[in-house]
Amino acid sequence: MADDVSSFAKDVFLVKGLKNSTLVWRLVVLTFAMVCGVYICSICLKQISTSNKVGFLDIKVIQKPCPEPNIETWEIPYVHYPNPKSYSRGECTCNPVRYFAILSMQRSGSGWFETFLNSHANVSSNGEIFSVKVRRSNMSTIGETLDMIYRLDWVSSASKNECTAAVGLKWMLNQGLMQNHEQIAEYFRIHGVSIIFLFRRNLLRRMISVLANEYDRNAKLLNGTHKSHTHSAKEAEILAKYKPKINATLLIQNLRQVNDTTTKALEYFKSIRHIILYYEDVVKNHTKLLDVQDFLKVPRMDLKSRQVRIHKGSLSSQVENWNDVSKALTGTPYESFLHEDDRRK
Repeated sequence: MADDVSSFAKDVFLVKGLKNSTLVWRLVVLTFAMVCGVYICSICLKQISTSNKVGFLDIKVIQKPCPEPNIETWEIPYVHYPNPKSYSRGECTCNPVRYFAILSMQRSGSGWFETFLNSHANVSSNGEIFSVKVRRSNMSTIGETLDMIYRLDWVSSASKNECTAAVGLKWMLNQGLMQNHEQIAEYFRIHGVSIIFLFRRNLLRRMISVLANEYDRNAKLLNGTHKSHTHSAKEAEILAKYKPKINATLLIQNLRQVNDTTTKALEYFKSIRHIILYYEDVVKNHTKLLDVQDFLKVPRMDLKSRQVRIHKGSLSSQVENWNDVSKALTGTPYESFLHEDDRRK
C-alpha cells in the first residue's frame, strides 16, 4: 500500500514537471518568434530605405553637371551653361555658350555687322537692347536686363532653333555704357563676357550718315516710314537723295569729341577680353568675319547680310556744302577723311 502511494506521488511530480517544462519551451518559442519578427521587419525597413535612396541617386545622375569641354585653362571663365527660367534647353543643356557684347556708336555699321552674326546658326545677337531708356535707368536694371540676355530668357528674332553657342547684344556708348563703365566692366569680368569693339575710322562719313538718318526720322521718305537700314537698292537710292548740310564751324570739335569718346571706351574696358574691328576693314575684307567667329569660338560659317548700303560714291556728292567742309578739314589731322574710300566690295 505504501508503495502504491509513493508511486502515485512520483507520477504527480513527473506530470507537474512536464507541464512546467512545456510552458518554458512555449515561452522560448514565443520569444524566438518575436525576435524573428523584429528582425524581418528591420530588414524590410532597410529595403524600403535603400529603394528610396536609389531613387534619389537616379535623380542626381540625371542632374549631374555637364562634362568639362576640351579647352585651354584661360578659356574656362568664358564658357557657360545657361539655365533659362522660361523654358528647358533640353538636348542643348550641355552645349557651352559664350557671352559677348558689341560696343559701338550709332551709324558705325553695327546693324549691318550684327546681321552677319545672326546669319550664323549658333549665334544670337539681340540688337540694341538699351535703346529703351528704362532698361538703362540704373545699374540694377542694367544688370537685370543683362542677366535675362545671358540666361537665354530674352526672346527676339535673333533666337535660334539650333543650339546657341554665343549670345549677346549691341550696345551704343551713349546708352548708359560710359556713365556706368566701372560697374559694367566688373559685370563683364565676373560673368565672362567678351567685347567686340566696332568703330568707324572715317568719322566724316559717320557724321553724314547720322545727319541723314536724323532727317529721315521726321521726313519718313520711304512711303511715310522711317528706316535706319535698307534691304533693297530702290530704298537706298531714295534715302541717298538727301544731302545734309554740315556745320563747318563746329566740325573739328564734333569729330574730336567722337574720337575722344571711342578712345575712352577702349581705355575703360581694356582689361576685358576683346577684339577691335573697324567698319572699313570688314567692308573691304570679309575674312574679318572669320576672325570674329574664331574670337567667339563658334564653328566657321559663310555669313551673309541682306542690308544694302545707302551712301555710295565720293563724299563730295553726299554733302550740300562740300567746299566748306573741305576747307575746314584741310591741313588738320582729319584731312584724310576727305579722301578715304570705304566702298563695299
